[in-house]
Amino acid sequence: MTRFGVWAPEQAVRLRIDGTDREMERGDDGWWRADVPEAGHGTDYAYLLAGHDRPLPDPRSPWQPAGVHGPSRVYDHSAFGWTDGAWTGRQLPGSVLYELHVGTFTAEGTFDAAAARLDHLADLGVDLVELLPVASFNGEHNWGYDGVCWYAPHEAYGGPDGLKRFVDAAHGRGIGVVLDVVYNHFGPSGAYAPMFAPYLSAGANPWGAAVNLDGPLSQGVRRYVIDSALAWLRDYHVDGLRLDAVHALVDNGAVNLLEELAVEVDALSTHLNRPLSLIAESDLNDPRLITPREAGGHGLPAQWNDDAHHALHALLTGERQGYYGDFGSLECLETVLTGAFFHAGTWSSFRRRRHGRPVDRARTPGHRFVAYLQNHDQIGNRATGDRLSASLSPGLLKIGATLLFTSPFTPMLFMGEEWAASSPWQFFTSHPEPELAAAVQNGRRREFAAHGWAEAEVPDPQDPATLLRSKLDWSEREKPGHAEILDLYRRLIALRRSRADLSDPRLDRVEVRHGDRYVVIRRGDCAVAANLAGVPRTVSLPAAPRGVLLATGPGVVLQRDRVDLPPETAAVIALG
Repeated sequence: MTRFGVWAPEQAVRLRIDGTDREMERGDDGWWRADVPEAGHGTDYAYLLAGHDRPLPDPRSPWQPAGVHGPSRVYDHSAFGWTDGAWTGRQLPGSVLYELHVGTFTAEGTFDAAAARLDHLADLGVDLVELLPVASFNGEHNWGYDGVCWYAPHEAYGGPDGLKRFVDAAHGRGIGVVLDVVYNHFGPSGAYAPMFAPYLSAGANPWGAAVNLDGPLSQGVRRYVIDSALAWLRDYHVDGLRLDAVHALVDNGAVNLLEELAVEVDALSTHLNRPLSLIAESDLNDPRLITPREAGGHGLPAQWNDDAHHALHALLTGERQGYYGDFGSLECLETVLTGAFFHAGTWSSFRRRRHGRPVDRARTPGHRFVAYLQNHDQIGNRATGDRLSASLSPGLLKIGATLLFTSPFTPMLFMGEEWAASSPWQFFTSHPEPELAAAVQNGRRREFAAHGWAEAEVPDPQDPATLLRSKLDWSEREKPGHAEILDLYRRLIALRRSRADLSDPRLDRVEVRHGDRYVVIRRGDCAVAANLAGVPRTVSLPAAPRGVLLATGPGVVLQRDRVDLPPETAAVIALG
């Protein structure tokens, strides 16, 4: 027996199974339901709206084996044989995150192939792996941010069972899984949910029509979003969600969707008896997102911190274009390390207005801010998708990693960063519709032409070679240059875990001193000293040194109250 149900409050719906149409009964809640005794796991079905001949997939479809335009398929979650019964979860504080894209993490581009590489992540010291969006999208391959079936894992990756096998394998290695989810817009093709009900509002965001979170009949839409989030956490045993671009969620209700979601996720966490994390991506620099509900905030456990990225990136690369314009100084780095945000009610030259709100340093732990040297956006949204390793010296790469992993924030790295992968990570799509493909191609070229890039330099998103270039080359890990970066990342993560001072999230206990291209950061009984210059530096330490815990290169010499640093070298030093 399978109960079919779909929310369509303003029109009639019929159910189609095996070419046969069946009547459905409308409830007072706007849901149409039908019980079908002979239907079960693997049964294909679709819905027909009154006045339409085309069968449509279920807006809450759990399985789209024929793609987003095909019929839905019944999926029985109880049929999967989980082996993670002893899994008690992984909390975000104290963890190291690793962001990966299933389609380019391996040559095969599947959940199973990614699972086969989990031993590498366990050996590296990763606690939580963050998957870029896997909800079903149009075509075979893209970044995943154009998902249209918010309950169904993408079939080309391995579908529902494939995602479960990946999560189960990760838990078996002590690694939690965070899933990137996109609830601020639907993709441009295959989004049939708005045909059933008012899922979209009259407003818009950078990616199209905004989701209806506060208009007429919006309660059903909010339930659609929240139920999707709960389904990933409950049915797929996922340990957390990264919420894409929450600043693009238009919600003027008294209780914000994010707060409502946080309350329900906390309730589910209590029931499952394991931690569940919500991590927001926000462009607002507003600490109310991560302020506890008891103090009037939304109560999310964490948010991405682009200011930390910009401070490190601009300092290391010297880039000052676009939103990097205000960043890059050592004073900026000090502000971020001690206060999380650089723009905290201050002037933003990029936005041409004041931006952000200060963080309460004494009460807000740094682990609520996810920091990174690189991520999918900061690499992939460059015209050629070039990584830091394409332009920085090995010495500066190592300094960047040292500053990240000794910071008071929750550190995250992007796949391949740990061995300075040479492969770019470019913007790729596989839209089967010629008109949509051409629109994406032309839009990408126009976007970067406006920033001074020649059109010939911008890879064609629809060219299969763009996808292939973006896949990791795992053979690089043992090669000269790459192997020493990998060794450093392993040692940094291990050192962070072994020394409580280096993971201490208290922002008001971070002390920073800097001079001519050098910086010294006190972290309790440790000091992090970095010389970014191309010449040697001797720098004073905040207390007498007892020994070098880690150095990014040879030649670090301790003196009575100072340290000699070779060019482009960092050291973590135990203080007396």
